Amino acid sequence: MHRIFTLFVSLTIPNILLASEPIIPAPPQLAAQGYLLIDAMSGTVLVEHNSKQRLPPASLTKIMTSFVAAMEIERGTISLQDSVNVSVKAWRMEGSRTFIQEGARVSVQDLLRGVVVQSGNDASVALAEHISGSEEAFVDVMNQWASRLGLVDTNFMNTTGLPDESHYTTAADLAKLTIALIERFPEHYKLYSEKYFTYNNIRQPNRNSLLWRDNTVDGVKTGHTDAAGYCLVASAKRDGMRLVSVVMGTVSEESRATESQKLMTYGFRYYETVPLYSGGESLKKVRVWGGSHSSINVGLENDIVVTIPRGARDNLAAHMDISTEILAPLSKGQKLGTLTVRMNEEVLLSPTLVALNAVEEAGFFSRIWDEIALFFLQLFGGDPLEI
Repeated sequence: MHRIFTLFVSLTIPNILLASEPIIPAPPQLAAQGYLLIDAMSGTVLVEHNSKQRLPPASLTKIMTSFVAAMEIERGTISLQDSVNVSVKAWRMEGSRTFIQEGARVSVQDLLRGVVVQSGNDASVALAEHISGSEEAFVDVMNQWASRLGLVDTNFMNTTGLPDESHYTTAADLAKLTIALIERFPEHYKLYSEKYFTYNNIRQPNRNSLLWRDNTVDGVKTGHTDAAGYCLVASAKRDGMRLVSVVMGTVSEESRATESQKLMTYGFRYYETVPLYSGGESLKKVRVWGGSHSSINVGLENDIVVTIPRGARDNLAAHMDISTEILAPLSKGQKLGTLTVRMNEEVLLSPTLVALNAVEEAGFFSRIWDEIALFFLQLFGGDPLEI
């Protein structure tokens, strides 16, 4: 019988700063139907109210419209230089407009700026028709991507956000979509920071007024209809920390901006993003039995990042638990244990520890020798994971 050994190793959290227990005030209460503040890197929700309530998104819909367009550009099915013929339907769209003309040829690049900067309903429909043949077909793609991204409380009926009882999303889903957009398409996301776009000799400003108030804000999108109220998804990055806020259902343009500012100020002032470990970094070298190599590097597949109150780094602790003797053969990425990160007594996360390299099985005589050595090591109470 093999005995089960546990390796319980304290790991030093890098760059620990000594500080007293921080005091965090209660989060701001906003005059909005639903809202959310999230750290984009760690996924930690800092402030939340009705974030999973289904609400009309108005032109926040166009975040998904541009996401699908960016995906098609990445796939090579369209290009920024494509010349798009403007249909009668696109030309006649009501609400905010880019003022494209029926029968005109407009580049995909200009249409994207029309969608993102000017929130043009006409540009949204023209872009959708170019990509999928019709707005309806494009909306089907939008909903398929919503499903793939895990937007469980979202359903689109059009590309623009014009009112429809079956057209809805949530603050939580919009935050998830926005983070996916920023992470997957950083070059495309740069459009969201542009303050003006001129088309057809008509210069229009970006409706996101935070771009003028805070130079760390680099997006994202506004929306307004009578049903939705005034909405804003915003994102800012300071000192390596990116926050995304979603505010839905406020009473005015000024209100959506000031309420979003409250969230951003709270998040940046009282919290920080702390990178702990890098994916692929060796956290421990442990003994391998019966293998072509006598040891293996153990680590994490992905980077580990946590969001904590400012001044609380000294309260972080991490432990690595490997609960079985490690026998070859081993494949790269094979699960070998768990890393537990705690803040005081609270478990923040418990990612899987994996083999960072493969180890093939040794030859017959080497395996026999390792079996004998392991037997005597266990017999006399040794640790089979020690090198």
